[in-house]
Amino acid sequence: MGLKRGAGKLFLVMIMAIIITGCSSNNDVSTTESDPNRASNEGGTLVIARLSDAENLDQQFMSTINAASVTHHKIYEGLVQRDENSEIQPMLAENWKQINDTTWEFKLREDVKFHDGTPFNADAVKKTFDRLLDPVVASPRAVVFDMVKEVKPVDEFTVQFILKEPFSPLLSILANHEGGIISPKTIEKYGKKIIQEPNGTGPFAFDSWSPGQEITLTKNDSYWGDEPKVDKVIFKVVPEDSTRISMIETGEAHIAEPLPVAVMDQVESSPSMDVYRSEGYGTEYLGFNVNNEPFNDERVRKAIAHAIEMDSIIKGVFNNVGVKANSLMGSKVFGYNEDLEAYDYNLKEAKKLMAEAGYSKGLDATILTMDSKERVNLAEVLQSQLKGIGINLKVQVMEYGSFVEQVNKGQSEMFIISWRNATGDADYNQYNLFHTESQGAAGNTFFYSNQKVDRLIDAARKEKEEGKRKELYAEAQEIEMADTPYIPVRVIENVAAVAKEVKGFSISPSGYLEINDVTIK
Repeated sequence: MGLKRGAGKLFLVMIMAIIITGCSSNNDVSTTESDPNRASNEGGTLVIARLSDAENLDQQFMSTINAASVTHHKIYEGLVQRDENSEIQPMLAENWKQINDTTWEFKLREDVKFHDGTPFNADAVKKTFDRLLDPVVASPRAVVFDMVKEVKPVDEFTVQFILKEPFSPLLSILANHEGGIISPKTIEKYGKKIIQEPNGTGPFAFDSWSPGQEITLTKNDSYWGDEPKVDKVIFKVVPEDSTRISMIETGEAHIAEPLPVAVMDQVESSPSMDVYRSEGYGTEYLGFNVNNEPFNDERVRKAIAHAIEMDSIIKGVFNNVGVKANSLMGSKVFGYNEDLEAYDYNLKEAKKLMAEAGYSKGLDATILTMDSKERVNLAEVLQSQLKGIGINLKVQVMEYGSFVEQVNKGQSEMFIISWRNATGDADYNQYNLFHTESQGAAGNTFFYSNQKVDRLIDAARKEKEEGKRKELYAEAQEIEMADTPYIPVRVIENVAAVAKEVKGFSISPSGYLEINDVTIK
């Protein structure tokens, strides 16, 4: 999967992609053999029907993989990337070295230009990260690079990252979408405002965006690597699940995602499309805002955890797509704690905890969810199950962008959400979701704070030895589970409907759409 960039280079994938293993039901259309006597037709327009629009097109302000999938490795590129074996490989940087514990030096490619014709160089790298880290800009993603003290050009094509303290996962973060390099002219134009016309070095250039309707990208004919195989990509916003599927059947679209589990049988039996499935890094979960009553009492949160019968949810709501989770990261993520145990179904214990918290007669609460059928179905099952401990749960369904905004601002009690680990490293999960410094749009929408957890996460960031890093993350995950700011539901499985004439499409474990190698027969 991914795009092959120039002679001697490995196949590029989205920056967090790894070889998809362990998913026995995988039907990866990207590796389907085609008739060797039938030539692929390059060119044309690829139409992708999606549930939700991007909340914005500025990678320094994005809070979702859904939005980043439009720009990452299409418009924007980083200094490094992950290959299909999850190994860090060159991208805009030809090579790098760690000079000491806090200084990393990168030698840049000299044959790259931005879409507006501006040369890519060390100064462009500096301006990108200076904007990201500028407190006046107030990027919600600045926290990801909080360890960076200075980005310092050494010469035109050499740049150093000088850190405040040692940070072992630096390369994994640079390979993430927040590390995408922006044209200096675009930075000058927009400054601290959110970029409306993204401008990078990637194989596709931004053409237009009609919010709530569609985003169009066009092939970059001056791309420094091997060009993409389609001329244009249109991301169409199609909220209705059945409409997305019918668009493939009528030829109006080539890919529909996400694919609801309720219509998987229909797609599998269709002569015009296939089901794409692959295991993901991330998880879907129920979150609590621990600052808001009654969920500032961990006994209430634990009572709810014991009152949910998760096995029936995995089967009934998700049709066994994705396995039951025991934490907020998938088993393929570095630092995953396989010994972690989620709360068991125990109504007696749940009622006892409710009584201890002073809610023996029950309570009223509201759960927020985005407007997808599976999430709504999950919320309604939770509504039914929690009646067993006297909780009258109101389900509030919101448009995706409004849902994200409200949860990020802490205007929530309970919510259903997912976190697609973008790097394959536990730091991206732990720091963003649980560190005190990440409260709000950075990812910690629980508004959770535990000083010991903060210290463990900070220590793991500095630790070079992988075994010790895993031990630190394991301890942090045990504490988080005990504090119960969340209840894990399932490990995400990436699922899409793909027209049979489309080859070369895949979804990375992080959830990014891989389209650079797509052909349409």
